[in-house]
Amino acid sequence: MPRLQFLCSRLLAAFLLMTAFFSAARASDAAARPLRVLFFSKSANFEHSVVKRVNGQPSWAEQVLGELGRKRGYEFTFTKDGTQITPEFLEKFDVLFFYTCGFFTSAVPNVDGQPPVTEAGLQAVYAAVAAGKGFVGCHSTADCLHTGEQPQVKFQFEPGRWVTHGEKSHPWVRFLGGEFIRHGKQQATAIRVVAPDFPGLQALPATTRFAEEWYSLKDFAPDLHVLQVQETAGMEGLEYQRAAYPCTWARMHGQGRVFYTSLGHREDVWASEYFQATIAAGIDWAGRRTAADLTPNLARVAPGHAELPPLPPDAK
Repeated sequence: MPRLQFLCSRLLAAFLLMTAFFSAARASDAAARPLRVLFFSKSANFEHSVVKRVNGQPSWAEQVLGELGRKRGYEFTFTKDGTQITPEFLEKFDVLFFYTCGFFTSAVPNVDGQPPVTEAGLQAVYAAVAAGKGFVGCHSTADCLHTGEQPQVKFQFEPGRWVTHGEKSHPWVRFLGGEFIRHGKQQATAIRVVAPDFPGLQALPATTRFAEEWYSLKDFAPDLHVLQVQETAGMEGLEYQRAAYPCTWARMHGQGRVFYTSLGHREDVWASEYFQATIAAGIDWAGRRTAADLTPNLARVAPGHAELPPLPPDAK
């Protein structure tokens, strides 16, 4: 009997060793192969120049991402066709990268002429990420599916103040982690890295100043791990008369990872090493090449995040 027990224990040990070996091999294969990334740039009410295709040629963003993919091992698929957003299609990818604008689930408005995403397709995005896929959102992805019943509902305010919705926000806002309010004129301001240990951001300067179309944002999810904060001191425009607030963050959605940055309006921003490093950090983390501590830090690094700017005179 002791010999039988000894043989059984040796067999069990061998089985566990083989299981660990094959698990490590699968993980190694996943790390070695390119990350499969879908770049979806459907524009409903406004098409940014960086994602606009002219004469059938790849957009500026597609060109930049194609080169970035060759350098960093990303395999991009580019589309603006909302009908492709289905469970079967999304299953092909490790990371879903959205640069969308407006009510991309509605046929009206439809400035880029491409089909909208169906409601089933939108639910498929939520489900795919909840099940473990990564998501990266850029710039106007926060200017989508605003809380309200109609595609025309965008800026919501009451006499004297903007409206926040919190847990009653549109599921897209809660999924992404924040919502666009408004932007002012393009200008230079500072952006500050507040999570320097996040993989891929370690080499970035603590504070950088450059010109961009800066989004004023609201309804931040309380579980955000904020990575970069936009400084507002000295900025022109009512939109920025508020305390510094998050512009780049990471959060979990179920088993999946969600990364967002408000950067990405201008061609020169897309061409910059700073922006490309930020995007690459998001793709690598969302695609599980890297891991990070996601302890919520919103209140600590952006204590005035809930402060909203005054209403502009044209808010009506």
